[in-house]
Amino acid sequence: MPEVLKAPLVVEFPFTRSLGPVQSAFLTGLRERVVLGVRTGDGRVLVPPVEYDPVTAEEIRDLVEVAPTGTVTTWAWNHAPRRGQPLTTPFAWVLVRLDGADTALLHALDTPGPDAVRTGMRVRVRWAAERTGAITDIACFEPYDGPPGQPAGHTGVFEDPVTGIVAAARLDYTYSPGRAQTAYINALSGRRTVGERCPACRKVYVPPRGACPTCGVATSEQVEVGPRGTVTTFCIVNIKAKNLDIEVPYVYAHIALDGADLALHGRIGGIPYDEVRMGLRVEPVWTEGARYPDHYRPTGEPDADYDTYKELL
Repeated sequence: MPEVLKAPLVVEFPFTRSLGPVQSAFLTGLRERVVLGVRTGDGRVLVPPVEYDPVTAEEIRDLVEVAPTGTVTTWAWNHAPRRGQPLTTPFAWVLVRLDGADTALLHALDTPGPDAVRTGMRVRVRWAAERTGAITDIACFEPYDGPPGQPAGHTGVFEDPVTGIVAAARLDYTYSPGRAQTAYINALSGRRTVGERCPACRKVYVPPRGACPTCGVATSEQVEVGPRGTVTTFCIVNIKAKNLDIEVPYVYAHIALDGADLALHGRIGGIPYDEVRMGLRVEPVWTEGARYPDHYRPTGEPDADYDTYKELL
């Protein structure tokens, strides 16, 4: 059996999030070395603050400054920090109840080793040298044996408040396409498209998944399909994607390759975007050294009759 492919894969989606008045004040406060909580109707002070009481669901906006010192309520040792974590050397994740707060804040504690951490130990905020209005303005916590910090009684009103943040969501992992898709990818490198036929319903699936999605039985019989096909459905893309050097507008379509019983997607080129239509007959266009078609273009054949592809919509 040929070796199954695998490769590192990164899925990343940074998005801009707007802030309400409470979160805006909290993050702006961090920028100014002020830690703010919010007082609930029953008098508790929540840090980090929320905009609605977790018990009554009532809106709360009574901002309260708390001290930059506090007590560790629980902790876990991180012996191998990962990319993007607060510290590059081993550290403890801690929940810290700041003086004046009734809830705990999660952050990193910079300490030599796990033997130096304990529940109940006193700590204080270590501020980042450069602060922008984010939780990372607290660089970490550090052990502290002095008196409790004294809040200045800040009201939570700031000039130039932070109104939005960019939250970066990222997942790094190793992806393996499995046996069936490995064969499919290897065939593409030879400019061939190969699917697999279900032994029960006899449908040919491209790209193959190793099992029939309808019958639930394993597939292994390889069938070469295409290279030509029919546009079944399509959409016009008007927003330019990051790191994709294609001018908008352009068309992405589902294409039923000849001999396949499942449409795959591909970009349509060689024709004005407003002339692409259902039933259009297309063929792949390859670029030198590519492992998959760059796009599909019209073949010049008459459009396919709707009845020939309606089951593949």
